[in-house]
Amino acid sequence: MEGIKSAWLRNNCYAHHCLSYSHRSSILCFMRIIKNIVVLGSGVMGSGIACHFANAGFKVKMLDLPPQDPGKPRNSIAEEALKKVLKQKPAPLYKSTFVSRITAGNFDDDLQPALKDADWIIEVIAERLDFKQALYARVDAARKSGSIVTSNTSGIPIHLMAEGRSDDFRKHFLGTHFFNPVRYLPLLEVIPTEETDQELVDFIMQFGRDFLGKKTVHCKDTPAFIANRVGVLSMARIFELSETLDLPIEVVDKLTGPALARPNTGTFRLADLVGLDTSISVMQGIQQNCPNDQQAQQLAIPKFLQYLVDNGFYGNKTGQGFYKKGEKNADGKTDFLSLNLKTLTYEKPNRTSLPSLALSKQIDNPKRRIKSIYEAADAGGQLVKQHLLELFAYVSNRIPEIADDITSIDDALKAGFAWSYGPFEYWDIIGLEQATSDAKKAGLTINPWIDQMIGDGFTSFYNIENGKSFVYSPFAKNYIPVKGQDATINLQLLRQQVPVYKNDDAVLHDIGDGVLCYEFRSKSNVLGENILKGLNESITLAEEQGWKGLVIGNQATNFTVGANLMIIGMMAFQEEWDQLNNAVDYFQQTTMRCRYSSIPVVMATQGYVFGGGCEFLMHCDAAAVAAESYIGLVEAGVGLIPGGGGSKEMAVRLSDSFVEGGVQIPQLIDSVKTVATATVATSAYEAFDMNFLLQRRDQIVINTSQNILRAKYKALELSRTYVSPIKRKDILALGQQGLASLYAFANEFRLGAFGSDHDIKIVKKLAWVMCGGDLTGAQRVSEQYLLDLEREAFLSLCGEQKTKERIQYMLEKNKPLRN
Repeated sequence: MEGIKSAWLRNNCYAHHCLSYSHRSSILCFMRIIKNIVVLGSGVMGSGIACHFANAGFKVKMLDLPPQDPGKPRNSIAEEALKKVLKQKPAPLYKSTFVSRITAGNFDDDLQPALKDADWIIEVIAERLDFKQALYARVDAARKSGSIVTSNTSGIPIHLMAEGRSDDFRKHFLGTHFFNPVRYLPLLEVIPTEETDQELVDFIMQFGRDFLGKKTVHCKDTPAFIANRVGVLSMARIFELSETLDLPIEVVDKLTGPALARPNTGTFRLADLVGLDTSISVMQGIQQNCPNDQQAQQLAIPKFLQYLVDNGFYGNKTGQGFYKKGEKNADGKTDFLSLNLKTLTYEKPNRTSLPSLALSKQIDNPKRRIKSIYEAADAGGQLVKQHLLELFAYVSNRIPEIADDITSIDDALKAGFAWSYGPFEYWDIIGLEQATSDAKKAGLTINPWIDQMIGDGFTSFYNIENGKSFVYSPFAKNYIPVKGQDATINLQLLRQQVPVYKNDDAVLHDIGDGVLCYEFRSKSNVLGENILKGLNESITLAEEQGWKGLVIGNQATNFTVGANLMIIGMMAFQEEWDQLNNAVDYFQQTTMRCRYSSIPVVMATQGYVFGGGCEFLMHCDAAAVAAESYIGLVEAGVGLIPGGGGSKEMAVRLSDSFVEGGVQIPQLIDSVKTVATATVATSAYEAFDMNFLLQRRDQIVINTSQNILRAKYKALELSRTYVSPIKRKDILALGQQGLASLYAFANEFRLGAFGSDHDIKIVKKLAWVMCGGDLTGAQRVSEQYLLDLEREAFLSLCGEQKTKERIQYMLEKNKPLRN
């Protein structure tokens, strides 16, 4: 009960506000069932799925075969998988201690007792129909009536696996296809059969979204479902185009990666990551099982791909694929070699001068960049254009075969392959009529429903009207509302309306029910003067006009990378100390304004929450933090300490953690070490342990798309009885006793070669602030007293040559310098 209780507590605010009573009752009915999770299979996907259920608060039993060697422990295969989990990078668990929620077992000894109590059984064994059917026969005999059984198959038809099973099994059986790595890729394809209970399908769709944080996509039971059907075919065609156009693979990865607003892996690195054996298997499976798929049948496995697979070069898992590690260079770093598709030898990447590549670096706006590259005449532009046109033709002909609606295809590619835009969204970027005409000129077959759509006067697949998103339906032959948009707040839709306030780097939105949302809009959401000014003005506006609360949130990949380092560096290099002092003071007073406003201020975060972003977070009344928030006070990396109230706030939180008669110095050292080493929490759960988040104040949102909505509800909750806090003068600073201990720690740190002399200087400056300076004994001090010490220490470090070197290096190289 513990797992489901904790999951329900984390999500009841959302359920209370967003589900109709009848639907909520249905969900709660199923909620009483989902207590015990059993995962059958402990490979990469099986252990990943088990870990993610553990992340969500559930207890999981993970079973696998017993070892063939009778001398080994019976559960050794599953137990070894759990040990590997703790070493994996990126980590599949939000916290390493969550592994205790998973119990290992084996099919022979534990299957029957585990399934007797199981509410959801997830099969994740080898992709062979006979293996799966044999296991399902055992499952059917042991499971309790009504338990859910799902398969994580990536392509075997779901209905075939259920053949010969009982009526109750088939009613409660469907596909749930997670993507690897399970924690990080949000796609969950839900594939029912004709016999699956529709209420169960609805439940899994909503459960996956609200409790597992997934983008759930309803798929038809067709080969490779949606994401792999489209994504892998697209990948295969790019392989062919790369060879035809004689483009190096590293160039293609740039063109089909960041240039198209996709991950840095592009195409060839992605294939290495997925596994070339897996990729070729999916390609061949689609060709074998889709005889009427014209574009799939025209594909040929390239010789270079067959060469790699024949030689066992499967990519990352074998250490060699399209790329492999070379020798260390003069800087001590390992060079990566790329495969020459013609010679089949590995080479160091050469600089390639292509206008299309130059465009990808010159144009920040992704839609303008994509359109410009598409129109480029060079080989890079030709590759992108041909790739997109074939993609458009392909998806137009997959409706209604694999999906009945456009958004399912777009959502699957965005959530499963981490594309910023789905195929139909890319089509809108190029232009519906232009791309359709270009595709036909290229000899591609566009489905007739596209021609009818254009003939009826529609100019795009998506449309925004009155703050709502609509999508064209080939069946309704008109726009219909996009499903699920009421479950989130989409700031992109709100940008179509007149803002409450706006400046060059920020927008203030009315998000309903008397709550405002302040959105950063600067590059990388860097915190500069406009954002600080806008936040102060937004809080004043909310107070004076009677708004109930303010949410600080945005929907960029990263909440913010921190304060504007360029401005700080310029002032330091030019020794504009008065100006820099005023700037730091303004930042401090802005964070304090968040804390002491007369309306509740709640933050919603995701991705990087670095430096000044973390300082804002720590000063708000509450936060709705996406589980995938990476939070840290990282200023030490550029030779500084947190100067926007972060050092002060760590001292405040340290003081609040002291108990009468308790040991204080170890806690002090831990807090200073966290900041001085620029430690970043790799999940919101870790941020609690580092004191960046507070229990009973901050909440974790497992579905990132819901964080602003949850922050809004928190602001409304606080507004009912909100009283502005009183500025504090009761912070216990340890003075000389604390300083002596921290200076000793700093010396040990240096002797252990954990830091440079400049690192030690930073530690001592931070220690000075967090101990309240040279107080003769422990003493109660005010927040402003600590802020003054913090600002003084920050300015002092700005004057250090080694700090200036670190700032310059970060600005030029985008990575820290340890000097």
